[in-house]
Amino acid sequence: MSTTESDARQPGSATDARVVGETARRRTFAVISHPDAGKSTLTEALALHAEVIDSAGAVHGKSGRKGVTSDWMEMERARGISVSSAVLQFAYRDCVINLLDTPGHGDFSEDTYRVLAAVDAAVMLLDAAKGLEPQTLKLFDVCRSRGVPIVTFVNKWDRPGREALELLDEVEQTIGLRPMPLTWPLGIAGQFKGLIERTTGEYTAFTRAAGGATKATAQVVDAETIAAQEPEYWQNAQDELGLLDEIGAGFDEEGFRSGKATPVLFGSALSNIGVARLLDSLVDLAPPPAPRPDVKGDDRPLEAPTSGLIFKVQAGMDKAHRDRMAFLRICSGRFERGMVLTHAATGKPFATKYAQSVFGAERKTVEEAFPGDIVGLVNATALRPGDTLYAADPVEFPSIPAFAPEHFAVIRAKDAGKYKQFRKGIEQLGNEAVIQILRSDLRGDQAPVLAAVGPLQFDVVTTRLETEFNAPVTLDRLPYQIARLVDAEAVEKLAGQSECEVLRRDADGEHLALFTNKWRMDIIQRKFPDMRFEAMPAGSSIS
Repeated sequence: MSTTESDARQPGSATDARVVGETARRRTFAVISHPDAGKSTLTEALALHAEVIDSAGAVHGKSGRKGVTSDWMEMERARGISVSSAVLQFAYRDCVINLLDTPGHGDFSEDTYRVLAAVDAAVMLLDAAKGLEPQTLKLFDVCRSRGVPIVTFVNKWDRPGREALELLDEVEQTIGLRPMPLTWPLGIAGQFKGLIERTTGEYTAFTRAAGGATKATAQVVDAETIAAQEPEYWQNAQDELGLLDEIGAGFDEEGFRSGKATPVLFGSALSNIGVARLLDSLVDLAPPPAPRPDVKGDDRPLEAPTSGLIFKVQAGMDKAHRDRMAFLRICSGRFERGMVLTHAATGKPFATKYAQSVFGAERKTVEEAFPGDIVGLVNATALRPGDTLYAADPVEFPSIPAFAPEHFAVIRAKDAGKYKQFRKGIEQLGNEAVIQILRSDLRGDQAPVLAAVGPLQFDVVTTRLETEFNAPVTLDRLPYQIARLVDAEAVEKLAGQSECEVLRRDADGEHLALFTNKWRMDIIQRKFPDMRFEAMPAGSSIS
């Protein structure tokens, strides 16, 4: 046993103290929002203000501006949406930031759920004109179920929108989060003059850089000057701030950490206004990593031997090598590149020689990591989302459930000569959990069934099969709309039933009974009352 491994097992050792100290510096969070609320633009703006990039690109930027750093997939750049989660790791102040960008489309809610299993806080991004939208509401429900505290950022305040107090009221009345504004806008949405700091009353004016590609210039202006320049807006802001004081909307750390209240900030990600204040708030307020409960409900101490949760697997990030990367959220201990961990699902050893830190599609070798950090493990062919890796003391963290698919299609290789590439691609995309792969003896391996939460997943699969594996395919949609988990004995019992089919899922060997509609499912359930028909987590519940 090495000295490091020995020290890690001794309570109170220097290694223990370092793990605790380094963990306290970590801030691991995700940005959640409805599509088009500006999530990827905000992600890029946060990196800009941390000074880890020189200029920001927007998803729908002007000609000549690059795509956002977090949107590395060609399909994302072409369509102007995020369809995969990405990781940006960088230092800011005395902290290490792990910023996870989530898919911006409801069809990829499974991927978003997996990301939220790896974070300690979230930024809820609201469009100033639209407020709380369906995807935001449903993602908030996931955060609440996981106990993830939320910081709210009201975006696009430089465009026409709703009144600030109205938005705060909507947050409280709709999702039960008590708003605690940290900053307050001077000027209505679309007539954005600057920001007032709640606790000090200090006013800051901003001058947007051309194209919004660099930081906005900030200038503190004394109250007398701005009151004379904007008397009506200034008086309205003072009246609103007075009202917030009266109702006790000051910051409450316990309320924030317990998920009962949310700090609120205003700004514009595209113009880089208010983003620095948001980043500082996340460093100051977001909780560092805490001990994570295992499958038995016992907390794994931060200073325990190394352990982590695989929350995402992604291939195709490096076109030169065509490798496959598993993203590991470190949950305890000090991770060292080259250490051998145990794969909890199989009991087999897993070497971590090729461990990397990630910044969008860019990567570099990582020598060590601590709880809260995200480590990319290259060529992790045996790993799947939800898997646990550990050193020394065995542990297994709760797995990440697969959602109930609602869209189904048979996929076939368009060219029989490309079947080998087709089979390899289908296997890889299934292992990445890009989509669920279903099979049956009747259909055979040459015609597996794709099961998706949203139809855009089919586009990702067909695009990646063609571009990454040179395997063009054909898709034939199936009429099924509902899936239920059933026992293996259901394969024979349901074989003769119309508008129903039973297939086996590659990922876990479970059998899924597919039905054309709820009416048909109810009839079959009544016909077989003793058969297991188990519902899965509904993807539509957060999509």
